[in-house]
Amino acid sequence: MKPRFNIWPLVITFFLVITFQNIVQQSVALNQVSYDEFIGLLESKQITEVVLGDTTIKGKTAPVEGKPPEVYVTNRVDEDAVKMLSPYNVKFRKEVENTFFRDILSWVIPPLIFVFIWIYFLKKMAQKGGGGPGGSLMSVGKSKAKVYVEKDTGKTFKDVAGVDEAKRELEEIVDFLKDKERYGRLGGRMPKGVLLVGPPGTGKTLLAKAVAGEAGVPFFSISGSEFVEMFVGVGAARVRDLFNQARKSSPCIIFIDELDALGKSRGANSMYGGNDEKEQTLNQLLTEMDGFETKEGIILLGATNRPEILDPALLRAGRFDRQVLVDRPDKTGRLEILKVHIQRVKYQKDLDLEQIASLTTGFTGADLENLVNEAALVATRKDKEFIELEDFTQATERIVAGLEKRNRILNDFERNVVAHHEMGHAIMGMALKSVDQVHKISIIPRGMGALGYTIQRPTEDRFLMKKEELEGKICVLLGGRVSEKIIFNHLSTGASDDLAKATDIARSMVTRYGMVKELGHVSLERTQQQFLAPDGVKSHDYSEATAKEIDDAVKLILENAYLRTLSILTNNKQLLIDSATELLKKETLEGEDLTRIKGSIIL
Repeated sequence: MKPRFNIWPLVITFFLVITFQNIVQQSVALNQVSYDEFIGLLESKQITEVVLGDTTIKGKTAPVEGKPPEVYVTNRVDEDAVKMLSPYNVKFRKEVENTFFRDILSWVIPPLIFVFIWIYFLKKMAQKGGGGPGGSLMSVGKSKAKVYVEKDTGKTFKDVAGVDEAKRELEEIVDFLKDKERYGRLGGRMPKGVLLVGPPGTGKTLLAKAVAGEAGVPFFSISGSEFVEMFVGVGAARVRDLFNQARKSSPCIIFIDELDALGKSRGANSMYGGNDEKEQTLNQLLTEMDGFETKEGIILLGATNRPEILDPALLRAGRFDRQVLVDRPDKTGRLEILKVHIQRVKYQKDLDLEQIASLTTGFTGADLENLVNEAALVATRKDKEFIELEDFTQATERIVAGLEKRNRILNDFERNVVAHHEMGHAIMGMALKSVDQVHKISIIPRGMGALGYTIQRPTEDRFLMKKEELEGKICVLLGGRVSEKIIFNHLSTGASDDLAKATDIARSMVTRYGMVKELGHVSLERTQQQFLAPDGVKSHDYSEATAKEIDDAVKLILENAYLRTLSILTNNKQLLIDSATELLKKETLEGEDLTRIKGSIIL
């Protein structure tokens, strides 16, 4: 960045010099005399020189006995001084006092003080509020992008794990920034923009920083929400300023995080077509993306969790040409991520990271980083020297099920109901081969409202599920409600969440997966997928008669699952009672206890 010439130090130095000279001139030794003394000196003819000022009379006295003449000054009183001095044969002259510098200082310094105070407070306000209501009006159109250089990002591809496919896509971007001539020799060009798409916490921002760190080029980072302010036109001005800065620093990378805040589809929420601030900002971004060439060495990276709401103009060829999915890691990816984060803590040398990766299905990179930190805190609270597998298990439970609520005291009847409810889930989970393995059972309250919990963890990553597996999941969910019916002959509110989940699975089997023969191979509900909402936004266009058939089919699936669960738990009633009694004593069952119970189940 080129240094800017600052004139303020010169101006301040100039006024300081003038002030110093004025002070020096004023400090010349003068003998202050009263006006009557001056008249006495004048009558005794001791004055040899007089200087008449507007308000003062200055002069010199005659030397006495070898002493040098004294310089005196007195306030001028008599306006007719000339007539008074003439009879005494003395030299006198009129002198107009030079008050230029004094006037300059008196007129300039107060405004300067005011200006400095004004600038000071504006800077303070800018630090607090940016370019908004409390921000700096002088820099309201300036981009707020943070500029990093290679050493400042501190991230390379070595710090990124679990997203190998995305890394390979972005390595080509790095190669282009390092060797533009090689990629242009056949007439091809690199994509102008790369859009990183994926759920929160999967490492999109980390990947962008790693690209800049690997390429060793300036990295402009800004959030989409920082473009839009209350003043119309500010966002567009910031977009222009950002790209101007980027052109001066080329080759470089521009990274816009949360692109959906800036690039939301136009016209979706505006009345009369609209020409609001967000649309102006988006239009300017589209214009700037058309205005630069990849040969300039500028690569635009964007990140979003919601690609479905982006304006189609952003995603067309020539703008964000390439979309890179940064998805939740599989088991191998989770293992690699754990290897990265585990280096920051002290852990047991024979720690089985592969087992931890198996227990964390669905975790993102951010979740795994949090897991390692939580495990370290668990081990610290126990005054351990290093982290063990047990600490990771407790940390996983805390993240999945919530914080233990031991102060949530249940009466004996409620604890008995909860124990049988959880054992109903567990026995069904162990009796059915098509469901996930039961990992732990507990009646210690956790989270917002869970009075107990049964943790099931898959042994491998699954991407497809058969009809039998979905029916098995419904049976496991109904196991708690059925066990309460068998043992206590009542229905409680404890199964509300289980019923909601079971109903959702049954309705999806009917409307989305076409698993009901009577309704045919038809998808009755369309889902607009959203990364922030895995189930998406559902819409349908079927008749009322079909709606009734759907309701009947859902009820039939749930009823059949209920009868199947009732049959299995009735055959294992004594095992249900005995294992619930053991759970009441121990509060938690896992490992060998679960293996023994599973071996006693009657199928």
